[in-house]
Amino acid sequence: MQTWLFVAVGGAIGACLRFGMTELFALLFGRSFPYGTLAVNVIGSFIMGLAFALISHGHVLESPMKPLLMVGILGALTTFSSFALDTVLLAQQGAYLKALLNMGLNVFLCLAMVVLGMQLVASRV
Repeated sequence: MQTWLFVAVGGAIGACLRFGMTELFALLFGRSFPYGTLAVNVIGSFIMGLAFALISHGHVLESPMKPLLMVGILGALTTFSSFALDTVLLAQQGAYLKALLNMGLNVFLCLAMVVLGMQLVASRV
């Protein structure tokens, strides 16, 4: 039961972070491109890589950090479903170049951030 509570609390934190960051990026850069979704996906992927490596190397206890951080906070923060919807909406508006850019940046940067996060921990071990 305690694990479920960690996931729920983490999910609430992650959802609030996602909303706040998305609004902040829209305020800063406008809504013509889904900057907020890109930012939360990239930042969340980096933190996911760090957390995975820290847990794997035994620097952080798997419980409660894995359910709280990786499932709860990061599961709610990173927004692949929002990324998919943003991309489809851009394409439906005829903004095909922006849709392709959104796909490429999200996939490349998020994979790169997972690797970077893991490498940062590995280099310190």
